[in-house]
Amino acid sequence: MKILSMTGLCSEKIMYICIQICKKMDALQEIKKPIEAEMAEYRRVFELCMTSDNALLQEVLTLVSSRMGKMMRPILTLLSAKLFGEVNERSQTTAVALELLHTATLIHDDVVDESDERRGQASVNKLYDNKIAVLVGDFILALSLQNVAKVRNPRLMEIVALTSQRLSSGELLQLKSVHNQEISEQVYFRIISEKTAALFSACAKAGAMSVTDDEMAINQLAEFGEMVGICFQIRDDIFDYSSDRSIGKPTGNDMKEGKLTLPVIYALKSTGNQEMYRIAESVKNFTVADADVARLVAFTKENGGIDYARKVMHEYSDKAKSLLSVFPDSPTRTALMQYVDFVSDRSV
Repeated sequence: MKILSMTGLCSEKIMYICIQICKKMDALQEIKKPIEAEMAEYRRVFELCMTSDNALLQEVLTLVSSRMGKMMRPILTLLSAKLFGEVNERSQTTAVALELLHTATLIHDDVVDESDERRGQASVNKLYDNKIAVLVGDFILALSLQNVAKVRNPRLMEIVALTSQRLSSGELLQLKSVHNQEISEQVYFRIISEKTAALFSACAKAGAMSVTDDEMAINQLAEFGEMVGICFQIRDDIFDYSSDRSIGKPTGNDMKEGKLTLPVIYALKSTGNQEMYRIAESVKNFTVADADVARLVAFTKENGGIDYARKVMHEYSDKAKSLLSVFPDSPTRTALMQYVDFVSDRSV
C-alpha cells in the first residue's frame, strides 16, 4: 500500500498493466515455439561474440548484451529459415551478424540524435560519452562483418553490406529531412523504408536464403520483411503520442528531435491549419517550445492522425500476411502470421 501511495497508481491500473505485459509475453512465446531450440543456440552464439580482453570495452559490451530486448529481428531471421526447412549454421551466423549490425546502428544513432535514453534506459553515450559510444559501435559493426564472413556465401555477405548502406542512407535522409521545410508522406515512407524496413527485409531474406535457393520464395520473404518493417516503424511513431512512460519514450520526443512522423503529417495535410504548420516549422528549426509540442500532439490526436496512422499500418500488415499466404500451412507460417500481429499490436 505504501508503494501504491508513492506512485499514485491504483491497484486496478497496476493489475491491468501486468495483465497486458503478460499477454504480450505469452504472444511472443507462442511465436517462438517453432524455433525454441534455435533461439537458445542463437543467444549462446550472440553472447560469445560480445566479448573482449579490453576491460572498458567488455564493460560496455556486457551492458549492451544485457539489453537484448525482445530479439524481434533474430526471431524473424530464424522463422524465415524454418519456413523452408531446418535452421542451419548459416541461418544462425547470419542472424547474429544482422543483430550485431542493428546493435551498432542503434548506438551510433543515439550519438547522432544526441539521445540520452534508449527504451527508457540511459544510452551508451549518456553513460559513457560520444567517443566511447562511437568506438564501441564500430567494434560491434566489425563483429557483424566477422560473423557474416564465416558464412562464406557471397550473396549473404552482400545482403549485410547493402543493408548497412541502406541504414546509413536512411539516417542521412532523415537528417536532411529535419532541415528541409517540406512536409511529405512520400519522404516519410522513404526514410522508414531505409532506416527500419531495410533491416527487417534483410532478416527475412537472409533467413530464407540460408535454407532455400528458390528465388521467388526468397524475394517474397524480402518483400514480406519490408512490409513488416514499415508496420514496426509506424507503430513506433504512434508511441510518440502516448503519455504512458512504460513505453520508454517521452510524449512528443520525435518532435523535440525535429522529426515529423505520419500522424502529424496527416493531421497537417488534411486540415491545412496554418497555425499548426508554423509550429511544425519550428519543430524542424529546433526552436519549438514544450508547450507548442503539447499543442501539436493534441492537434494530431484531435484531427485523426493516430487513427490514420493505424489504418495505414494495418494496410501494410495485411500486405505482409498476403505474401505469406502462398506458402503451405505450417506451425512456422502461423508463427510468422502471429509475428505480424505482434508488431502491429505491441505496446512497447
